[in-house]
Amino acid sequence: MGFLRIDGASYTYPPDETVVNGVDWAIDQGAFHCLVGRSGCGKTTLLKLAAGLLPPSRGAVHIQDAPVTEPSPQVGFVFQNPTLLDWLTAMENVLLPVSLKRRPRVADRGRAAELLALVGLAEYAGRHPRELSGGQQSRVAIARALVNEPLVLLMDEPFAALDAITREELQADLLRLCASRRTTVLFVTHDIAEAVYLADRVAVMAEGRVRDTLDIDLARPRAPDLRYSPRFNELCRAARQAMDAA
Repeated sequence: MGFLRIDGASYTYPPDETVVNGVDWAIDQGAFHCLVGRSGCGKTTLLKLAAGLLPPSRGAVHIQDAPVTEPSPQVGFVFQNPTLLDWLTAMENVLLPVSLKRRPRVADRGRAAELLALVGLAEYAGRHPRELSGGQQSRVAIARALVNEPLVLLMDEPFAALDAITREELQADLLRLCASRRTTVLFVTHDIAEAVYLADRVAVMAEGRVRDTLDIDLARPRAPDLRYSPRFNELCRAARQAMDAA
């Protein structure tokens, strides 16, 4: 049935622009799935439906069989840009989802400090965004999305603006963090190699529909040199052919 389940979801912008059209998709608990497709194919809108940021025009989204009708602490969201608040420190930005509901407690601060340490920023907790590199800001955004220990993490091309080496480092950090917490992940990207490296399964979207799927039979944990293996290149080629066919 799927831990996160999208059942016949559609979304139409007024007056009649349908950008997501009857998508069915299911993700088991702890699985990592990626959505790939060209710009404008409906990937981000589908992610917003899964997050409860938009209500589906038709169909439904469920997490643990409960309908998703609005944003929830059970769902973490990482946007394309880190969207950190300039006047807050890295620690305060990580704690922001908690601060919006109540005053952070000692346990909250401990969890935020642990997450910053896990993303390699323990020594940067007191710095402001302007004092951090782009990759460090993205790490803060990931820690912020995980501070409430969500069941599901939704990510919208969070590494697209970063250089290749930083992007690969963050991919490895993300896989390690999510595996340690059994976090269920739906990750949007237009980078085929990124999708193949991260995912257990890849969905190819075009014109608002899932046109093809690809199971990624690569062993976990994913080693960095996996990117140079023949099987990795075969899967990237298959994903590209599916995108071209779509």
